[in-house]
Amino acid sequence: MAENHEAESSKEARSLNFVEQIVKDDLAQGKNSGRIQTRFPPEPNGYLHIGHAKAICMDFGIAERFGGKCFLRFDDTNPVKEDVEYVDSIREDIHWLGFDWGENERYASDYFPQLYELAERLIKEGKAYVDDQTSEEIAAQKGTPTTPGTDSPYRNRSVEENLDLFRRMNAGEFEEGARVLRAKIDMASDNMHFRDPVMYRIIKTPHHRTGTQWGVYPMYDFAHGQSDFFEGVTHSICTLEFVPHRPLYDYFVDFLSDGSYRPRQIEFNRLNLTYTVMSKRKLLQLVQEGLVSGWDDPRMPTISAMRRRGYTSQGVRNFIDRIGYTKIEEAMISMSLLEHAVREDLNATATRAMAVLNPLKVVITNYPEGKSETVEMENNPEDAAAGTHKMPFTREIFIERDDFMENPPKKFFRLAPGSEVRLKGAYIIKCEEMIKDADGNITELRCTYDPDTRSGLPGASRKVKGTLHWVSASEAVDATVRLYDRLFSVENPSAEDCDFRDLINPDSLRVLEGVKVEPFIAENAKPGTKFQFQRIGYFTPDYDSTPEKLIFNRTIALKDSWEKAQKKN
Repeated sequence: MAENHEAESSKEARSLNFVEQIVKDDLAQGKNSGRIQTRFPPEPNGYLHIGHAKAICMDFGIAERFGGKCFLRFDDTNPVKEDVEYVDSIREDIHWLGFDWGENERYASDYFPQLYELAERLIKEGKAYVDDQTSEEIAAQKGTPTTPGTDSPYRNRSVEENLDLFRRMNAGEFEEGARVLRAKIDMASDNMHFRDPVMYRIIKTPHHRTGTQWGVYPMYDFAHGQSDFFEGVTHSICTLEFVPHRPLYDYFVDFLSDGSYRPRQIEFNRLNLTYTVMSKRKLLQLVQEGLVSGWDDPRMPTISAMRRRGYTSQGVRNFIDRIGYTKIEEAMISMSLLEHAVREDLNATATRAMAVLNPLKVVITNYPEGKSETVEMENNPEDAAAGTHKMPFTREIFIERDDFMENPPKKFFRLAPGSEVRLKGAYIIKCEEMIKDADGNITELRCTYDPDTRSGLPGASRKVKGTLHWVSASEAVDATVRLYDRLFSVENPSAEDCDFRDLINPDSLRVLEGVKVEPFIAENAKPGTKFQFQRIGYFTPDYDSTPEKLIFNRTIALKDSWEKAQKKN
């Protein structure tokens, strides 16, 4: 039966991870009538981050690989923290990663009637009760992992009283925090989650879908497994912190299942990434306190931020595929590994073009004044079908200021007094003179060019050790470039014994004005376009960019200089 469900694709070349093996074995044994159904259940209380991307690839990937379905189910059980903005962003992120749920979009709120009905059933069976204690009192009375809890003074209320109180809770008669509904299980259980967990609490904030219809809202542990069951989920895949919750998940599902079908919870290791924080609470703090420009600030680990920064969805998916899925909680994954996967994909797909971030003017004195010619530039040497584009060459050009040194060290193969370099795609030039201002700063270089050294001419094969990028001074377009780096200056900001906000890297964003880009870049600076600024890095137009004011985000440098710098330090 597995052969009938497993998609025939190149994915077969990759060995199965342990979750995929479980699914394959279940199919082989005929469980759930050979049906595969997963779900991705995000809470709409913030934007998704790279850790969620790992879960998305697992949930939707399983369904794709084995010919099943993956439902998108919003866990909208807490209207206090939820917003339609988050719902919309989640949809966009999943689509960007390359997955689709079709008609299978659901909400936990779809099941509020069934969940409420089950809660009343448990009350009638003497398996749930209304507790008047405060949350602090309930927490204290639960005991510790090594000492049993103590019974609530309200644990033995009658069925009639519990049913009446619960209905009045839902009718809005009591204030928030005044009462909760708890499952009556075992206050001495070794598993703390079995010590009469809270099932419902009073919330008076209107819900974004149901308005004021409900006065009580289910807790995650009560809603999740039952929602899986109502939907027909066969494999409920989550991260390792839910391992202790699994017995409670099964306990509640058993009230619904007749044994012919039941969802199975499977856990895998979560993703921890260096130089960032993955807590939604901390990410929300960064946004609300203005420490970043928003959820999609390109320094954030959110999927929307990575998209804005210019990461490719394929690069992110390749990264997730490489780190894999295990049952063992891993150490921090290096940000450099994510960047390597993105850089590798961009190298194969990004269009090459030239930009000068810190311009230094060069006048080619023996090039005719007023003359302009075009040179042919390769769009992507990794893609034979990418073609070429034309770039203007004129008497005055800009090069990078760092590409010239008045007193260069040995093995400096860029431009210096009396030395020669090749201008990429054009001619060899030689520095003849430097022009300085009153403070001794170099403002201009005077050079000569060898007219026989352009491609196709007799001197084109003449070798020099340095090749520089450049742009025409008269034809270049002004732009702003935002150079993004690690948001935090330490590898694991959450582990430091101080406020994580004090660890923000002061150099995580540098803004460069007066950048010069070749006309081809300006003409093609559309949203989502990926450029390799030659010899500099990968860049993409920012959402704020307009034809009148070009703004580019640096996605990533050409090489991983960060890790090398950290090792030196």
